[in-house]
Amino acid sequence: MKNKIVIVGCGNVGMSYAYALLNQRTYVNELILIDINTRKLEGEVMDLNHCLAYSPSKINIKLGNYNDCSDAKIVVIAAGANQAVGETRMDLINKNSVIFKSIVESVMASGFNGIFLVATNPLDVMTYLTYKYSKLPHSRVLGTGTTLDTARLRYMIGDKVGISPKDIEAYVIGEHGDSEFIPWSNASIALKGIDAYLNREEKDRIEHDVRNSAYEIIDRKGATYYGIGMCLARITDAILGDENVILSVSAYDKENDIYISTPAIVNNSGVKEKIYIPLNEEEKDKIKNSIRVIKEAISNL
Repeated sequence: MKNKIVIVGCGNVGMSYAYALLNQRTYVNELILIDINTRKLEGEVMDLNHCLAYSPSKINIKLGNYNDCSDAKIVVIAAGANQAVGETRMDLINKNSVIFKSIVESVMASGFNGIFLVATNPLDVMTYLTYKYSKLPHSRVLGTGTTLDTARLRYMIGDKVGISPKDIEAYVIGEHGDSEFIPWSNASIALKGIDAYLNREEKDRIEHDVRNSAYEIIDRKGATYYGIGMCLARITDAILGDENVILSVSAYDKENDIYISTPAIVNNSGVKEKIYIPLNEEEKDKIKNSIRVIKEAISNL
């Protein structure tokens, strides 16, 4: 089976994703890289191919163009302007909306009929634009959403209480941005509510640190990319492996006509189903605020 992936935009995020695929046993067996800087991309392809002798997976890695999207299973968009020090994700909206129109139209002109996976900020708005520009069914357009925020959350809880992050059941939901939040009323470890492990002050500190992680990393090293690269690899395998796994991706909310993150079932059709978890009154207000922020951003385009 030809599990072909195309990455559009091979900067730090795109290449961290490619390298993550190369370093784990994956369903991907063909990887095409597209970027405007073809000279640099030639070097990236060479560098990745030189890893294959020690890679657990055999992947055919090539430099390509938009015609290569015609038979791809997934096109991952990691192109666009990066978030600079002092910028919010929403500050990128006008720059990246123009870039995306050209990219999506070029991909669709190839005859592409697979799944779009979006990693560019502002994530929920860019995923929504990809859906509108492509005219594909909404289930086949998804964004990384709060998968990285959720990974950060589970790491921080695990680090605090001394338990593996893999055994922590907690999510960040809403906008992938400043209005995201943690529905603590649903968080648990080994079926015990999170209040058995963390007090209110500890929860508030973790939520603050999760929300501000990207700013802290950007302030120190200029960009974030390893975490999102790993998230892209995880979502990719969930799709190609038809795993029906639950991930907090950005998926279409028909009622509000936006893309927003909640837990969702991901398989080879893309997003099989969104899961709307029960929220308390405070959490309901927070999700309404996230919806408002995303809708206002879309309306201002």
